[in-house]
Amino acid sequence: MKSTGAISLTLGLFMTLYKGFSYVTRERVVDLGKFELTKEKQHTVRWQPYVGIGLMAIGGAILMPHRNKY
Repeated sequence: MKSTGAISLTLGLFMTLYKGFSYVTRERVVDLGKFELTKEKQHTVRWQPYVGIGLMAIGGAILMPHRNKY
């Protein structure tokens, strides 16, 4: 349970600092033997910063009962 909270906290911090990412895929348009045309398509994944803040809050709530009580 402790590792789940730590992962959630770290992922939430990452999602708050970086609000998205993009990646490129290649798609074959024409294939005529040795002649081939491909098209590069860019995709973007975005999220709102409050999603990361919420994930950090959940991670903190998971970790709270497990802190050391001295």
